Amino acid sequence: MIREIKGKIKVSSCIIVLISSAVLAFGLYNIHSLSGVTEGGVLGLTLLLEHWLDISPAVSGIILNLICYGIGWKLLGKKFIVYSFMAAAGFSISYRICESFDPLFPQLADMPLFAALLGAVFVGVSAGLCVRVGGAPGGDDALAMSISEMTHLDIQWVYLLSDLIVLILSLSYIPIQRIVYSLLTVTLSGQIIGLIQKRKD
Repeated sequence: MIREIKGKIKVSSCIIVLISSAVLAFGLYNIHSLSGVTEGGVLGLTLLLEHWLDISPAVSGIILNLICYGIGWKLLGKKFIVYSFMAAAGFSISYRICESFDPLFPQLADMPLFAALLGAVFVGVSAGLCVRVGGAPGGDDALAMSISEMTHLDIQWVYLLSDLIVLILSLSYIPIQRIVYSLLTVTLSGQIIGLIQKRKD
């Protein structure tokens, strides 16, 4: 799929990438980081690092994404790289802005099921829109493509495996009940991303 991304960089697509990355940052800060419902992949890893090492996702997000893009750069086209770097930078800046304010929905800390569903919508829609125009809000796509290429595993299994690894690590600070909700949000957000990506204009 990523190999097929070609064409010129479009201003409209750049706007979509920046808006979607801002929506993603908003959802991650106001829902996932507050409720204890985490994400898999790079997003979940940023929350893990925030909890254990007090490293802001605004910082860890851009570093982890750059590492993932570096690993998979040979598999990615110029258009994908431009949009993905733009999304990564947009996410970090937007998350830093969100951190300047108190969370808007503190009550979500006591509503894990609703947080899981709402968080999945934020992640699924924002990431789906970004992927649809040819980029990725996180380095998961680049890393998954690289692992899939090296191991010959279908990419959907690579995504699932990376999510499960992060969720298992997240058990170190998130109760297992919350991890169940996290598994729900990971599964649902992945389906939403797929639906938006495949949707015809």
